[in-house]
Amino acid sequence: DNVITRHCARPIPGIRLKTPQTMQLSAVVLALALGSAAAFTPVNRPAPRTSAIKSETAEAPAAPTTSMSSSRSELEDFATKQGIPNFIFDPLELAEQEFFDEPNDATIGFIRQAELKHGRVAMAGFVGFLVHQQGLTWPFPMTMDGQPWPKLEEVGSVPALWDAIPEGGKWQIVLTIGILEWWDEYQFEPEKNKDKPKHYMRGGKPGDYPAFVGGEGRILPLNLFDPFGFSKKMDPEKKEKRRIMEINNGRAAMMGLFGLLAESKVEGSVPLIAGKLPHYDGSVMAPFESNFHLFTN
Repeated sequence: DNVITRHCARPIPGIRLKTPQTMQLSAVVLALALGSAAAFTPVNRPAPRTSAIKSETAEAPAAPTTSMSSSRSELEDFATKQGIPNFIFDPLELAEQEFFDEPNDATIGFIRQAELKHGRVAMAGFVGFLVHQQGLTWPFPMTMDGQPWPKLEEVGSVPALWDAIPEGGKWQIVLTIGILEWWDEYQFEPEKNKDKPKHYMRGGKPGDYPAFVGGEGRILPLNLFDPFGFSKKMDPEKKEKRRIMEINNGRAAMMGLFGLLAESKVEGSVPLIAGKLPHYDGSVMAPFESNFHLFTN
C-alpha cells in the first residue's frame, strides 16, 4: 500500500512536468495536502486570468457541465453541495495557480484528480492495513512455487509485510499500476476511442477512469470501475451524492492511513491508538530498501 500511495497523477504527453528525483515523507504529505487544500475554491476571490481549457481536438464536443468538473464556478457549487458553503480551505492558494504553464482550469483539474486518486488509494490502504493487522492473508500461495504469504507474527508489523514480498512481486505491482496510469492519462486516436472521456486537464471530469475499450472493441472483459455495471441505472442525483461521499471518505482515509503508519513508526505519535500497533523498524517511504539491488553490484 505504501508504494501505491506514493503514486500521484501525471499529466498527458505534451505537458512539461518537473518531477523530483526523490520523494521524501514531507513531499508525500504535501502531495496529499495539495488535493485537499484545493478541494474548495474561494467564493469571493477574483476570476481566473484564463478561460476554460480547450478540448483535445477542435472537433471534439465540449465537456458537459457537472459538479465534478474543474472550473472555478463549479468548484464553488460543489463546496456548497457538500454542506459547507463559504468555507474555504486553500491556505497555499493552489487553486489560483497555473501549473506546467497550463491555464488555471487545467491546474484545478490536476489537483482534483490528485486528491481523488490519493483518496481512493488511501481508502484501500486503510482497510488493507486493518485486514493485515488481524493476520489475514489470501488463501492461495504467494508464488508459483508455492511460497506462502508472509504472516504478521513472522515479520512483526503490517508495513514489514511489504518488505517480505519478493522483489519480483513488488515490480509486478508497480508495473501494473503504471499500466493503469498510462491507460488513464494517455489520449490517442480520439476518432477511434470516442467513448474514452476527455483528460481531466482538458475539460474532462476528474476521477472518471476510462473503460477498457478500444477501436476494435473491448480490451478486457471487465472495467476497473464498476465492472458489473451496477451504476449505469443510477440516477444523476444519487451519483452526485456518492461522489461527494467518496471525496469526504478519501480525505478521512488519507489522514487515517498516515496515522496508522506514523504510529507504527513513532510510537505515541497518534495518542488515540498509542501503543496499540507493533513497531516498524524499516522505512515506510523506501519501499525497495530491504531487497532492491537492480542498480547496485
